[in-house]
Amino acid sequence: MNRVVLSEPALPSRKDIPSNSQFVLRSIAVLDRNRPHGDPQDEAAMDVLLHRLFRAGRHDIALGRLFEGHVDALQILSRYGSEEDLQSLRAGGNEHPVLGVWNAEGPDHRLTFDGDRITGGKSYASGAGILNHALVTTSAGTPAVQLHLVDLKGASPETDESWWNVSGMKQSATHRVSWQGAKARPIGSPGDYEREPWFSGGALRFTAVQAGGIAGLTDAVRNHLVTLHRQDDPVQQRRLAELFGLASAATATVRQTGREIVRGDDEEGGAKVANARNLIYRFGEEAIAIAQRACGTAAYFRDNPVCRFAQDLGMYIRQPGPDAQWAKVGKAVANGALDPWQ
Repeated sequence: MNRVVLSEPALPSRKDIPSNSQFVLRSIAVLDRNRPHGDPQDEAAMDVLLHRLFRAGRHDIALGRLFEGHVDALQILSRYGSEEDLQSLRAGGNEHPVLGVWNAEGPDHRLTFDGDRITGGKSYASGAGILNHALVTTSAGTPAVQLHLVDLKGASPETDESWWNVSGMKQSATHRVSWQGAKARPIGSPGDYEREPWFSGGALRFTAVQAGGIAGLTDAVRNHLVTLHRQDDPVQQRRLAELFGLASAATATVRQTGREIVRGDDEEGGAKVANARNLIYRFGEEAIAIAQRACGTAAYFRDNPVCRFAQDLGMYIRQPGPDAQWAKVGKAVANGALDPWQ
């Protein structure tokens, strides 16, 4: 029996497009094709969105990270921006604007806004040098946190690429950036960025990418074993079965959580998303260990896709505040607010 393949346009390969920026831009253009950009209004729309994110992560986890930020930015703009804000994205000849959300700061890397200009910087600015627009935050850490839209072509930041000295997610181009009096357009009102349920619930986007990454790691291990003609080894078949089980469990977790939170009548939606984060963290760690056992030393050669998926996934599942997510779920369980059958 032939495997059923969803009728989606093919994503480009890094082998075909060695330039990281062009690979990302072309891939996001494919992923965006004929898709709405606002918040999903029903279960079917949520499933479509989560599948796009899953698909990006399965193809390339660093691409998935950038696509997730792009989706986040477009959802924010559709929620809080004006028609004029949306029109500004295509200013300067941008046929397909690609966006991100840069909100991380450090003690010596803060961003301020005065009049219509920003000064200072951001850390963990994924897609620096690739994106053409970014949503950035000022007054971070206060109830008055404010979003601003920056045209990165017209207000190109100074970028410190030496800081991103990492073993995984290298291709996400996550750097430190800074401006000195660059023009920026305020979006929405103070406090909009961290408004619930979107702020916490939005974490489901990156869990979908992570679930895709587990599936992509499974694909890479299968391809490696088939190339070596080891797919009929019973021990390796068991490992493939275990990897598939983790990938399918991660996918089911994301899809079911998406269906539940989009209904909008569940006060524990944030705890359910936190539970999804916790589960996929565990699934991801287990999948990496199985993949490395299956492939041995080959899993550590940088030109092997198994190595790239394992390193990227290992870094990407380590999202901020993991202990807080466990506490959120534990509190909801203690209050009798979560039921594993629902």
